[in-house]
Amino acid sequence: MDTLELALSLEFDLEKYYEAQAEKNKDNSLSVVFTILAGEEQKHTEILLGKADVLDLDIKDKNILDEARELFTQLRDFKSEIKEFPNQLDSYRMALEMEEKSLKFYKNLHDTAETDKEKETYQYLIKQEDIHCIILEELVKLTTRPEEWVESAEFGIREDY
Repeated sequence: MDTLELALSLEFDLEKYYEAQAEKNKDNSLSVVFTILAGEEQKHTEILLGKADVLDLDIKDKNILDEARELFTQLRDFKSEIKEFPNQLDSYRMALEMEEKSLKFYKNLHDTAETDKEKETYQYLIKQEDIHCIILEELVKLTTRPEEWVESAEFGIREDY
């Protein structure tokens, strides 16, 4: 399997995983998040397919391929050992973990890319995965604030947005 096929497979697998999670959470707000993430992964697949004729992705570093094969082979449903259904925070953290793995994978591919077209494509995907990570990090922060952050509204320091 060459690197392009592997990248396509990873994007497709993650898209299907997010779709399945959206379906399982169709009765709560997590469905929206998973549906958006599935759509983003589909866009990544389309980008890779659109660039397939100009990308030469036969990579020499087999460590990247071995690492990538393991990224999403162990995907499991979002669940908690204590609760029957996970809370939003658990789901966001798990999605963030998967997006961080994708980000690392594309960074490794970018670092070993030989042509400018390859680097450009991977740089775009890196930027997209980074945006996903930022969004999920913000969701984690917003979800944990009520549990962790207590202050007086009158005297507290406010973050500037």
